[in-house]
Amino acid sequence: MTAGSDTLAGLVRDELTRPAPEAAACIAGAIRDELGPTCASVLFYGSCLRKDTAEGVLDFYAVVDEYAAAGLPRWSHGLPPSVLWIECDAPDGSRLRSKYAVVTADDFARGVAPGGYRTGFWARFCQPALSAWHRDPAALDDLVQLCEQAVLTAVVTIAPLLDDPADAQQFWQRAFSETYRREMRSESPETISSIFDASPERFAVVLRVALDELESRGALPVAWDGARFELTLPAHERDARRKTWNRRRPLAKALYVAQLLQTAFLQTDWLPYALWKVERHTGVPIAHSARQRRHPFIFGWPLLFKILRARQIR
Repeated sequence: MTAGSDTLAGLVRDELTRPAPEAAACIAGAIRDELGPTCASVLFYGSCLRKDTAEGVLDFYAVVDEYAAAGLPRWSHGLPPSVLWIECDAPDGSRLRSKYAVVTADDFARGVAPGGYRTGFWARFCQPALSAWHRDPAALDDLVQLCEQAVLTAVVTIAPLLDDPADAQQFWQRAFSETYRREMRSESPETISSIFDASPERFAVVLRVALDELESRGALPVAWDGARFELTLPAHERDARRKTWNRRRPLAKALYVAQLLQTAFLQTDWLPYALWKVERHTGVPIAHSARQRRHPFIFGWPLLFKILRARQIR
């Protein structure tokens, strides 16, 4: 992160405007072409960005003006984002694979705002991201505001859940543990730690700047002792925030399940992705027919049952 940036918005802008890796730029172009003029920007994030690799499935969010103009069916508009799959060839001839979530700027803003049930939005974009493509300066400004708010929401939501003074590593470990749990994603503490370990200085700087900004707004009083911080909230207010967080967990999980179902029905070409994931985890390539690819809900399930019977998935 640029040392001269002393505001959260400045830090986020520096991060977003880093040069995109060639593979990410290639896929971003394919996503832009797929969605057409309604596409305002394409955000690259996730493990492939963190590990600086094109090995695996690259993750993107595509911000659009309208869902209908992006070709999404009306029934999917009420539960954004809609997750799609795309493949393209890299300049070196390798095959690039990606899943991308389509969302309007307004729905993105609602997702990263405090107090909502869709923690996946701010859990993803309080982490490093970059703009692999944006239509114009206004679209970049929107991304800066959205990612800045994602960080602020993460901090104002998770900090009251901490019992003792904490440093940056303890804070972010708790943040990612809590949000993974809401999405019912079973990840080990070591896997969650790897997110912080990939960029510890960045996470420490972003946390400190966000806490300072929240305190200056009167939103979150904090006391620092070196690299550790502690909230100075009254006990009753801290308890109220914790109860609110816990009370929203069941609905947050239900929304996540609904999102998975929507993705399965929306993504008609999900079978190659699922089989590729199996091959990545097991080392066993699974052949499939054109008929199974065209009609996965009818002809694709026998493949899964075959794999399970062979104990190739555990």
